[in-house]
Amino acid sequence: MTTSSTSTTANGVANAWLRGEASGKNEWGVTDIRRAEGSEDLTYPASTVVPTTVHSSGFPLPTLRDAPPLPIDTVLPAVASALADRGVAVVVAAPGAGKTTRLPLALLDAPWRGDGRILVLEPRRLAARAAAEQMARLLGEPVGRRVGYRVRLDARVSAATRVEVLTEGIFTRMVQDDPSLEGIAAVLFDEFHERHIGSDLGLALALESRAVLRPDLRLVVMSATLEAAPVARLLGDSAPAPVIVSEGREHPVTTAHRPPRDGVPMALAVANAVRSARREHGGDVLVFLPGIAELQRVRAALEDEPLDARVELLHGSLALEEQDRVLRPRTPGARVILSTAIAESSVTLDGVRVVVDAGLARVPRFDARSGMTRLETVRVSRAAADQRRGRAGRTAPGHCIRLWDEGQHASLPERPVPEILETDLAPLALELACAGLADATALRWLDVPSAGALAQARALLRDLGALADDGRVTAHGRAMAALGIAPRLAHLVLRGATRGMASLACEIAALLAERDIFRREAAEHDADLATRVEALRRGDRGGVDVARLHRVREEARALRRALPREAHDGAEDLEAIGMLVALAYPDRIAQRRSGDAPRYLLRNGRGARFTSQQPLSRSAYLAIADLDGDPSESRICLAAALDEAALRSAMGEQIATVRDVEWDDATERVRAREVERLGAIVLRERPLRDVEPGDYQAALIDAVRRRGIAALPWRESDLQLRARVAFAHRHVGAPYPDVSDAALLANLDDWLGPALGEARRWTDLAGIAFGDALLAPLPWAARERLDRLAPTHLEVPSGSRIRVDYSDVAHPVLAVKLQECFGLTETPRLAEGRVPVTMHLLSPAGRPVQVTQDLASFWRQGYFEVRKDLKGRYPRHPWPDDPLAAPATRRAKPRGT
Repeated sequence: MTTSSTSTTANGVANAWLRGEASGKNEWGVTDIRRAEGSEDLTYPASTVVPTTVHSSGFPLPTLRDAPPLPIDTVLPAVASALADRGVAVVVAAPGAGKTTRLPLALLDAPWRGDGRILVLEPRRLAARAAAEQMARLLGEPVGRRVGYRVRLDARVSAATRVEVLTEGIFTRMVQDDPSLEGIAAVLFDEFHERHIGSDLGLALALESRAVLRPDLRLVVMSATLEAAPVARLLGDSAPAPVIVSEGREHPVTTAHRPPRDGVPMALAVANAVRSARREHGGDVLVFLPGIAELQRVRAALEDEPLDARVELLHGSLALEEQDRVLRPRTPGARVILSTAIAESSVTLDGVRVVVDAGLARVPRFDARSGMTRLETVRVSRAAADQRRGRAGRTAPGHCIRLWDEGQHASLPERPVPEILETDLAPLALELACAGLADATALRWLDVPSAGALAQARALLRDLGALADDGRVTAHGRAMAALGIAPRLAHLVLRGATRGMASLACEIAALLAERDIFRREAAEHDADLATRVEALRRGDRGGVDVARLHRVREEARALRRALPREAHDGAEDLEAIGMLVALAYPDRIAQRRSGDAPRYLLRNGRGARFTSQQPLSRSAYLAIADLDGDPSESRICLAAALDEAALRSAMGEQIATVRDVEWDDATERVRAREVERLGAIVLRERPLRDVEPGDYQAALIDAVRRRGIAALPWRESDLQLRARVAFAHRHVGAPYPDVSDAALLANLDDWLGPALGEARRWTDLAGIAFGDALLAPLPWAARERLDRLAPTHLEVPSGSRIRVDYSDVAHPVLAVKLQECFGLTETPRLAEGRVPVTMHLLSPAGRPVQVTQDLASFWRQGYFEVRKDLKGRYPRHPWPDDPLAAPATRRAKPRGT
């Protein structure tokens, strides 16, 4: 491959490299990105390609320098045979087996390779560079000859390169630019067990290329802790792909579980384990921690007491030169290397004899409700713990200290959750659209991405202009994908460039892509992105992480070079930062709420706040780049001030002017206004005069729907009528409607709407006869019949009209004094004789003495027991021997009788 070819573009930044616009080349023709960016002058001495020889395993290998036998050597012939016969293979080899560096070199002389290149995909830039450099050393050549690498912002390749180590994102761009992968003989997916979304997508695209365009393309999936069977089924067509296993690691590793005592901080527990390891085992110590903050805390804890080793940090945010210093130390002496998961695989740290594992990892988790991806600290999987343990046995017998007990180890998940199942799918959706794949299920996946998460991602991409309404990628979307950064940030850069703010947009995108350049203490008191831009330009040292600042500058320069030549910087006013951030995060534009507290209303209707007074606290509008995702009210972590003019400039097409007639809970009335609105944010409003009555009614009905039927100001007579209708509905049915709360809520427009009239306020509802509203839909005959079916009162023998209680529609109640029923032989019935009332026969004091639906039976049996109990208590009331013959009365006997 030549460095001027554009058919194998690695990513958007690499486009500039390959056009020759940003690349410097040494005398070997090796692309040297760091030279082009003004870093150290790296040149390579003359080197001779050593002829191919036969390895001790009997398989042809190039002559390797300082290459002792490794476990992988014994299975290389099997891998070569599988690729020659089937074209696919799964390789499972323990840490230290040598698969990353030996297997690609073993394939250099495979007959099927011809002049094609072998691509090796690594999940991390550090691993890619380390693997390429190790293979080049084995060949006795500089990196960039037969073995090269290509990672973001750094590449060593030349026309002579035949083994090229890439990161996964660069491979995705390569397939997008040339789905046939012309000139590529094989693709090796290393450390596939980590299941990054990039590796899943890369494998799916490679399988599609092999199935449709390149049946001769060889594919190998490799890992130390891979669950091989599902991968083999995915790679195979009619039968699973061959699985080749390299048993055992070269050097044994013992394991000890030492959980910290209760109350001991993790940093102190790790520091104690490190000191113990140095005393008991010697050698270098590699410590695994979840993130940079933990690395720094443990370093501080180790510095509290003298330590017989120097402490070094290793993480992905380090500059390449700093990573190199850790991987290839120039100073002799014992080391303690505090690392994130970056050292988990594909990296050999010579001298490491002990691994101390805190058992934690930081993983991205996407919250579909908030639209935010947050890093969460979780327990590692058993597979990851095994990978970490294996780092101690790469070059000699080792020891692993796990800061958890064996019971906890058994409860760890077997494998990590694939990233494709829990991360933001917007980048994936954009790549699929660029590949012309509207349906993700058209590809072969180990885990099919969620249809719901993809739909949400595509909705965002449509908002950013990356996808048309029909789901096809737009020219803007292709330009976004070519930049090789997150879709939101790519949109920011491209739109900023068209507005004459190319450099400012690149600076903002680089700042947002990197961890905050402010240290935690400074960041907590100032969430303003503008102060970061100023620090980036001035090089402020106070509160700034200088290493991160340099990385951001490097990224910003690379993005600027990747833009078209016509992009210009006519307007660089820092006040435009808010507008640019709004372009990237249109869903996180916020308006300050009234009051003294720094609380904001987001465009999506949710709340956000500053936890303390900030320089931005009084801003009328914000464009928020980072929130903590709290579902109640999110904490604002990073934002930029946004005035109304900038907001309109950024969101003009999305601002809607609507006639807004809605219920206002604060004033308990319908509010009619014309509103300029951006989602939940109201920009302008004025009163409406020409409002249709139906609009008022709809707003009132909406208020009732939210408050519930019970909130209506029912009069007693309305409630009784509603109960009678409910009785008729139960025992007769049509045309009497269901008047339960649920049914009335479902039909508010039908029964309540016509009764609202000129009502505008909640107090106006008190004048509405809700009972009449319930009867309004009934024909006149049905209303008349209701009086027969469910009369309001029943007359008893005393002449009294007693109200019927229909609260229990199954068993209406007639509560009446016993003496008023003398002579009543049968229980009164309702619903045209269908339903007997439940008689509550009362004492003279109004207390129930008998409940019955069979009055005749009561007179025969129960009456005499009641008479015996009550006659002495109420002597002035009649207690006849024959109640059916006695006159009914509501009065007591006169005194003295």
